[in-house]
Amino acid sequence: MYFLLSNLSFIDVCQATFATPKMVADFLSEHKTITFQGCMSQISFLHVFGGSEMVLLVAMAYDRYIAICKPLYYMTIMSRRVCSVLVGVSWAIGILHSASHLAFTVDLPFCGPNKVDNFFCDFPF
Repeated sequence: MYFLLSNLSFIDVCQATFATPKMVADFLSEHKTITFQGCMSQISFLHVFGGSEMVLLVAMAYDRYIAICKPLYYMTIMSRRVCSVLVGVSWAIGILHSASHLAFTVDLPFCGPNKVDNFFCDFPF
């Protein structure tokens, strides 16, 4: 359980800090823009860490299920190898999740006005 918790903590730290440098730079500057590559990298990191965290939480739920329902077999079922495989699978699914989202997002057209037209702003109520 502590091995899975340490990996969850690492994912949470990574997820909390991948966009922080850009955010701090935008707070301190007047010109707040992001490049297309920077935006795509932030989206991919968000999906990698988010997808990995979700799968790791499922693995932790499985760990607690084994600990509660089969306490005498816990050490046999949840060996160090099984925990390592669960962590590896969580990272692999996170990367696959990110790659699938990024494959569809990169080809979308992002050129055009950078102001959002709100339909209701033109009509006084």
